[in-house]
Amino acid sequence: MPVTMPTNIFSVFPESLVAKLFANAKTTTLASDEVLFIAGDPGDGCYRVEQGLLKVSMIAPTGARTDSGDRRSGRHCRRALHHRRLPRSASVSAVRDSELTFVSHAAFQASPRPTPQVYKHLVTLLAARLRDTDGVVAAGSFLPLKGRVARALLDLAEAFGQDVGQGRILIRQKVSPSDVAAMAGIARENVSRILNDWIRDKLLSRLSGYYCLENKKKLQRESAI
Repeated sequence: MPVTMPTNIFSVFPESLVAKLFANAKTTTLASDEVLFIAGDPGDGCYRVEQGLLKVSMIAPTGARTDSGDRRSGRHCRRALHHRRLPRSASVSAVRDSELTFVSHAAFQASPRPTPQVYKHLVTLLAARLRDTDGVVAAGSFLPLKGRVARALLDLAEAFGQDVGQGRILIRQKVSPSDVAAMAGIARENVSRILNDWIRDKLLSRLSGYYCLENKKKLQRESAI
């Protein structure tokens, strides 16, 4: 199944509340390819990425793996604090050297916070997550292969894109066709063919491992449901 960029859970919280929550957070460092946690581990708190890049992977019982678009640098967090300490639903590892801050479940419970305010923002978060999930299901059910690849590229551009003029969007992270295939939920061979076609047709370019959307509007039309 294709996946989309998840909501940054702290974007719906006031900055003052986030600052209090992370005031005494612990620092964790990861080397490139080092695993932060794996699916099934206890969900004992929340990590925020300060520097670096992470990816989220889910492995089916058959052994097939899908990587989400959650390759985030900067102040983002993949999972909300687990109030009931449920197991992690996916595995997270570092794409490159990364630094994170961690707030434990116990620290969150002990932190002073205006409860009505917190739950109001949590409802906003859950609504955004539901919209994300609806988009993922719709893309996997209704989009053709090209549409799913276009959606993956647009998600990456939303997270890491830089406008370099004339409507061109540079994705400022190196991604491989295999990465795009995992995000789109289709075979790498199909993705490579589609990407090569788009490079030939000047919808897309690639230099030193960096993709650039040369015609974002056409890719958006490809991904429209």
